[in-house]
Amino acid sequence: MNQYKTNQYKIMLVDDEPDILDLLEKALNAEGFSDITKMDNGTAAVNACREIQPDVIILDVMLPDIDGYEVCKQIRAFSHCPVLFLSSKNDELDKILGLAVGGDDYVTKPFSPKEIAYRVKAQLRRARYGQAPARDFSVKVGGLMIDTDGCRVVKDGKEIGLTAREFEILKLLAENLGRVISRERLYETIWGEDSFGCDNTMMVHIRHLREKLEEDPAAPRYIITMKGLGYKLVNPYEK
Repeated sequence: MNQYKTNQYKIMLVDDEPDILDLLEKALNAEGFSDITKMDNGTAAVNACREIQPDVIILDVMLPDIDGYEVCKQIRAFSHCPVLFLSSKNDELDKILGLAVGGDDYVTKPFSPKEIAYRVKAQLRRARYGQAPARDFSVKVGGLMIDTDGCRVVKDGKEIGLTAREFEILKLLAENLGRVISRERLYETIWGEDSFGCDNTMMVHIRHLREKLEEDPAAPRYIITMKGLGYKLVNPYEK
């Protein structure tokens, strides 16, 4: 069952409700995750994250000191591990905000603990922590070097920090260099879900990629929007 050797990964749970922490811990234990740290406030979670360096963080939005969005922003200053938000807020703007500050997934309460455990597994696979061997693939596009074996992106000699989903989007575009990939295909391939209503989610992630990769995100040269079709990755130095 635990083909990804789940017991070797560190999971951090951040929620101020002890019952939810215990519920999540039990569900993760059932799937083989045993190295679990539970935190009940945001400040302590940021400090613990620096020390523990978890592989996945499950983060409640409503915390007693600083909210989960601020926690995620602070963690993103030094870590790119997947962050899965939990929230009682079901508004689309809240979900977009969660993605905008660097979150990788967003689940609303009430939730299925088993579903959360499987979403954690999915994040580990997308972050390329899984046991299954991955195809070694690297490509140089203009000033970018995309190394999927090492999960690294280097621009003009400087490594660029991407979230797991940002990296997967760029990887898929790189594997199809010069070809248009629809928003629907990007979403369904990377999120593993039906693409209905995916436009805002994809736009947020593409915007973040451009902010990190482009000299001028408003006039992108690498990730090009093909209106009505999707996106493609191109070499700006080739005609």
